Amino acid sequence: MRLYGDPILRRKAKALRPGEILSVPGFGPQSVREVANTMLETMFEARGVGLAAPQVGLPVRMFVAVEYEDDEEEHEGQDRPLRSRVLRDFVMINPVLKVIDKKKDRSYQEGCLSIPGIYEEGVARSRAVQVSYTDLDGQGQVLEADDYLARVFQHETDHLDGVLFLDRLPAEVTEDYRKELLAIQHKSKALLSDLAKWEQARHLEQNL
Repeated sequence: MRLYGDPILRRKAKALRPGEILSVPGFGPQSVREVANTMLETMFEARGVGLAAPQVGLPVRMFVAVEYEDDEEEHEGQDRPLRSRVLRDFVMINPVLKVIDKKKDRSYQEGCLSIPGIYEEGVARSRAVQVSYTDLDGQGQVLEADDYLARVFQHETDHLDGVLFLDRLPAEVTEDYRKELLAIQHKSKALLSDLAKWEQARHLEQNL
C-alpha cells in the first residue's frame, strides 16, 4: 500500500490498454485480472471500501470497490468479516465519471487507506453519479450510484487524478494533522526505499 507522501499518489494515471501486462512493484508482471484480484484482497485486508491502482504503485486508470449490505464505514465494525457483508464488487477500468445530481452531501465521514488513521466529515461529494467503464471481460458498462456508493466512486476517481480527500477540505484540516501526516510520510519513505532495493536485487538476478 502506497502511503501519503508517495509521489505516485499525486500523478494523473494513464489509460489502460486492452491486454496490457502490468509490472507491479514488489511482485513483477501480472495481468489486469490478477492485479484486480490482488487489489480486492488488499482492500479487504485493510478493511476498505475501495482501492485505486496508484495506491498499489500502478499509475493506471483502474480501481476496485465494493458495496456492502449496510453503509458501515470502513473503519467501523472491525470484528465483522467483510466478505460476509458484500453485496457486489466492482472492477472499473478507465472509468469516466459524470455527475447526475449536483447537490452536495457532506454528512459522511471519509478516510483513505493511503492516509491511515485519519477520518474527517465535511468532504463535499455529489449525491449521484454515473460511471462509464470497461470491465475485466473488456465490455463497456454504465452504472449509476447515489449516496455512499457515489462517494466511494468519486473518492477512487480522485485518486486517478492525483487528488486526495484532504485536498477537498480546508487547509487547516491538513495542518491539524501535521504530526500524523509527517509520521505517515516517514513510513512512505521507508517503503519506497525497500521497494527500490527489491527492484535492484531483481534486476541483478535477471542479468546473472
